[in-house]
Amino acid sequence: MKKQDNRGGVFSLLSTVFCGVANRATLELDNQQKTEDSKLKAVLTGLFLWMSLTSGFGQTGVPSVGTSADDDSHKQRCANPIIEAQLQRQSPGRLQQINSLNDQVRTYTLFNPQARGAAATVYRIPVVVHVVHNQPTGTVGGANNPNITEAQILSQIQVLNEDYRKIAGTPGGSSTNPIAVDTNIEFYLATQDPNGQTTNGITRTYYAAKSSFDLFNDLFLLSSIVYWPSDRYLNIWVAAISNKNYLGYGQFPTAADTLKGLGDTDARIDGVVIDHHYFGRKTGTVTSSLYCCGRTTTHEVGHWLGLIHPNGDTYCGDDYVADTPPIQSLNETDRCTDIFSTCKPGVTTRNLIEDYMDYTPDACMNVFTGGQRDRMAAVLQLSPRRLQLIQANSALPETEKLTVLVYPNPSETQSTVNVQFKGSQAFSTELIDASGRLIQSDAYPTTLSRQITLPVTNLQAGVYIFRVKTQNETVSQRVLIR
Repeated sequence: MKKQDNRGGVFSLLSTVFCGVANRATLELDNQQKTEDSKLKAVLTGLFLWMSLTSGFGQTGVPSVGTSADDDSHKQRCANPIIEAQLQRQSPGRLQQINSLNDQVRTYTLFNPQARGAAATVYRIPVVVHVVHNQPTGTVGGANNPNITEAQILSQIQVLNEDYRKIAGTPGGSSTNPIAVDTNIEFYLATQDPNGQTTNGITRTYYAAKSSFDLFNDLFLLSSIVYWPSDRYLNIWVAAISNKNYLGYGQFPTAADTLKGLGDTDARIDGVVIDHHYFGRKTGTVTSSLYCCGRTTTHEVGHWLGLIHPNGDTYCGDDYVADTPPIQSLNETDRCTDIFSTCKPGVTTRNLIEDYMDYTPDACMNVFTGGQRDRMAAVLQLSPRRLQLIQANSALPETEKLTVLVYPNPSETQSTVNVQFKGSQAFSTELIDASGRLIQSDAYPTTLSRQITLPVTNLQAGVYIFRVKTQNETVSQRVLIR
């Protein structure tokens, strides 16, 4: 999407149509629609080429309208719709993988009671902030210096936790809206680098060839400059962005680790990119009054966790979250005043302009809904790289042979099971009663050694056999339920 400018409304209309079609194609859940993929891709390609010719951005990215990075007019918060369309052109299988993940999320939340409501699990995400700058002396801090201070970085991590945990007494915890929730997701700067060495979770890289980076053409360049494995860290690249109407980008998760046409390179751009002028809260190079408070990163990390703009990037579109109201368009203003939509004939509803996934100015934002929380939790379990990141962060020590420990045992409500083995393996579990009848079974994709939960509340008292199977080993444990 593109900010309206003095060249008239034609380009803005084209951009709106393009972004709506692109993201709608990206997020379509219905498997029957897959037969239409080739038609959709042809439309996307044609629209993109036509826009390139008529607007002149072609291979050099979308032109900037703002005269400076701290221009305080309203901007388009993120570049996801356009970049996602680019990725789909590079990888024809990507749309199918996104559709597959959305299908899995829907099924998971419908049929897994533990996936709905306040989750007991708190997910902790290790973050590495890659500061990419053009300061040959390595000078840190100062006006308009992309080599931002540690204080500016720490303020952003604090904002993420305030917003995602709805911490009382903070702007992120100030909402009185009854659907605003604590998502049970936390963020911390990584304490170990990929080689196991102690780190503060911040890298600083001098890059002389560019003073700023184009979101639409330089993602792979940024990752080639500095990158940590995206199945172990949330990579956040902070740099000067040349597309002045865009503040950042966060990559959507998919149902596959590698995609045809991208292969392992897809993993290398899996993260978030933020312009340094909008990273952190009211400190350092953050001078904007509209985008002052770190909510751009909150928004982009929401995309990284699988959330979608609340209008689905089309008129009255679907964000696949039941408790967010349907809206005609995003809040593309510099105000927090109420906006209303009529997505159903004769029914007018108020937009949830406080939603972190809208385009509202930072001061308006303070809501993640319960449905958004549940979707993010499901994505962390179902998208392979997200799951591997969580598991790597909480992995148990590996063992030479398959080892299974159930505790407490006996149990009255639920037991925790430590499943440990060598390296990464897929495994399955079975719970069998005293008569040999299979009570429940589950399958787990390739993972490191990990903890799982054995719910027993609805089971009759007695002795059961809990069995774990890998490809080459099987271990059984007796479980007593009182």
